[in-house]
Amino acid sequence: MAIRQRKLISLYQIPNLSTLVSYPIMKRLNVLVGCEYSGVVRDAFAARGHNAWSCDLLPSDRPNPKHRQGDIFDMIDGDWDLAIFHPPCTDLAISGAAHFPAKIKDGRQARAIEFVERLYKCDIPRICIENPVGVLSTKSKLGKPTQYVQPYEYGHYETKKTGLWLRGLDPLTPTDIKDLTGLPKKVTQRLHYLPPSPDRWKIRSTTYQGIANAMASQWG
Repeated sequence: MAIRQRKLISLYQIPNLSTLVSYPIMKRLNVLVGCEYSGVVRDAFAARGHNAWSCDLLPSDRPNPKHRQGDIFDMIDGDWDLAIFHPPCTDLAISGAAHFPAKIKDGRQARAIEFVERLYKCDIPRICIENPVGVLSTKSKLGKPTQYVQPYEYGHYETKKTGLWLRGLDPLTPTDIKDLTGLPKKVTQRLHYLPPSPDRWKIRSTTYQGIANAMASQWG
């Protein structure tokens, strides 16, 4: 009898389900991070439980079974919810403007623009194209970027103005704005002062962790 009584009491202690607060369950997204060898953005989404994959012609700096070395267009037709693309900026960024005449003449710049346009119009519902200040805003069908972001808006004491062309996504909101007042250029423009090395270009093109985290938390 005592056992039955305890069972009855436990039943009465079950809360009224209609009074419980309902929290939305976050959908696990299939995320493609294209033209990324660093793994920074991929891993930021994976850390939040998403099925995130990266793809690049180079192997990943962070070895991971969810990195595919090869042509991004061999993966682009998958069942993706979101794609973030980091197309090469070598022939597009104004930092290389001195070489634009040669790149225009031999078609390198036109091919780079065509590559980005093809990425942007792929059949994925939410897309971000990331690229530094360059000719995409004036010479491509993408037009001006949806927004520009700076590392110092996301927890870094550095500047690097970068455009985001968004489709189906809200602009990023700054998460941790840093005051750069009084800091030397060797700190705020660290990437410009990197010594020559075989990996200098890779370091300069790697997504800042704070921006990657913002993408994952706000778009994931």
